[in-house]
Amino acid sequence: MLAQIFEFLVDTAAAFLVFLLLARFHFQWLRVPFRNPIGEFVVACTNWIVYPTRRVIPSLAGLDLATWLAAWIVQGCALYVALALRGWDPGSRIGAALAGLAVLAFVDLLRFSAYILMFAIIVQVVMSWVNAYHPFAAVIDAMTRPFLRPVRRVVPPIANVDLSPLVLIVIVQVLLIPLAHLRAQLGALL
Repeated sequence: MLAQIFEFLVDTAAAFLVFLLLARFHFQWLRVPFRNPIGEFVVACTNWIVYPTRRVIPSLAGLDLATWLAAWIVQGCALYVALALRGWDPGSRIGAALAGLAVLAFVDLLRFSAYILMFAIIVQVVMSWVNAYHPFAAVIDAMTRPFLRPVRRVVPPIANVDLSPLVLIVIVQVLLIPLAHLRAQLGALL
């Protein structure tokens, strides 16, 4: 029971940090401004891990690889702790086990990125109904616009109702299905 509680706490803390690091990575990739309460919160919560990592890992083509690598390492460590608490022992195949953990952590980062996009789409839709001029609206719009633009070219508004967010959520859900199967297969191998 204590191991289960500790595993839950580690998983929750690591997932929170990984989501913040991925949000920071996506904000920079999508050129979302950080001069807003959301951006300032993300930066304040992640500076302690991003700044030391940036000294070692440079940016590449505008992508903040240090932030992404920090998220990958945190997720990999969280998976290792969770498996160790369940009694996992890689034995003599430590190299293959660590490679499997690295791939599993990468798949988790893809899944979490899809969840961030879905959350942003849902928040954008709700804000468009409630208060389209809220200060967070510009942040959410900057996050979702690059993904909604191609969908809006294919799915035009019907009677002034924009169905592109719904279509994009369905597309993201469809992409999450093979990722979930891949994660389950990798988890079974470990």
